[in-house]
Amino acid sequence: MRLLILSNPNTQVSVASKIAKDKGASVSQVSDVETALDFVRNGKGADLVMVDVSLDIAGFIAALAAERITIPVIACGITNDSKAAVAAIKAGAKEYIPLPPDEELISSVLEAISSDKSSFIGESQAIKQVINMCDKVAASDASVLITGESGTGKEVVAKYIHNKSKRSGKRMVSVNCAAIPENLLESELFGHEKGAFTGALARRIGKFEEANDSSLLLDEISEMDLRLQAKLLRALQEREIDRVGGNQPVKVNIRVIATSNRDLTEEIKKGNFREDLFFRLNVIHLQLPPLRSRGVDIGIFADYFVKKYCEENGFPKKTISDSAMKKLNSYAWPGNVREMENAMHRAVLISSPQVIEESDIMLSNGSGNDNNAASGSVNNLVGKTIGAVEKDLILNTLDHCLGNRTQAASILGISIRTLRNKLNEYEAA
Repeated sequence: MRLLILSNPNTQVSVASKIAKDKGASVSQVSDVETALDFVRNGKGADLVMVDVSLDIAGFIAALAAERITIPVIACGITNDSKAAVAAIKAGAKEYIPLPPDEELISSVLEAISSDKSSFIGESQAIKQVINMCDKVAASDASVLITGESGTGKEVVAKYIHNKSKRSGKRMVSVNCAAIPENLLESELFGHEKGAFTGALARRIGKFEEANDSSLLLDEISEMDLRLQAKLLRALQEREIDRVGGNQPVKVNIRVIATSNRDLTEEIKKGNFREDLFFRLNVIHLQLPPLRSRGVDIGIFADYFVKKYCEENGFPKKTISDSAMKKLNSYAWPGNVREMENAMHRAVLISSPQVIEESDIMLSNGSGNDNNAASGSVNNLVGKTIGAVEKDLILNTLDHCLGNRTQAASILGISIRTLRNKLNEYEAA
């Protein structure tokens, strides 16, 4: 855990810093917003930033967002400064920690931020084979390509491999290639020099340099455009990168782990993915099984998520009825584990205090929803344009998935990039 404290030096912040260090965190401290931004731009990195509410926390969070730097921010301040605490939360801070610091509170915040979902859940033979292969290849520096449907746990597998590798002493760096617009992804990966393009107000270190001596996860790499694929191939071959606007190559020492929910051999045939890049990445190939083929793991995941969300919401432990479990086992789970988590989260919230019944399990095929409402929704299609029906389908699916775009895209059968473009169209209309 790397903690960056943005605060003027004072006794209370020093105590908070000592508590964090005693809990195993690596702590750095700066006193102004611009120095903090330079700290994270230059690849020193932070997993969490603690900001004194007396400073411009809103400006700092806005600056992070403008430069697409994603780091959770928590605010801290004197206990009676309620207005500043509310303002910090509204500005985007995840938590507010009152000072003088409470050791237990700081410990719980650090634990929540640093908790790494990198352990496998399941007892099926299919997932045991994946774990066995991960254990065999983790110690090497070979590139790994992880494929499978959306929601099968590709990022969990990537983290497991990194944590078992000789690079585990440094944090794995991740980039979602589908979530970042094409015109920004190059700068995100390779960094840029000051003035390289409009808005490049300072040099910024890219993810390749940030991941030096560690692992770089390229999530949903199949969504990367062909021009950038060529630059990525060169970086992997030469082990050096060129910042946007730079004229000096920079050496990097990384292990690349890539994921995709597409069949890359088919994407190569369609001309959407470079064959030479595929061979460079596909040294080790792990194909993750969908949840529907994992048998006993469906019940294990259901119990796990019920326990998790009962604890999070302060509910007493709930059980799953036999009819509800039968319904879970008979469903195809197109959104896989991610869809299972949403379904069980919803079931925990709407069920009785003791038991989750079959009617509490609401699934994307309409099972568990009101049948009359479903029938009426079909009749309501008459008179609508195809575009309007498509919009309703997309927005309703996104709402069903509790805003999770990856799962919604999987259920709709479209890419995350297509979903994002559709949502941008609706916002602009």
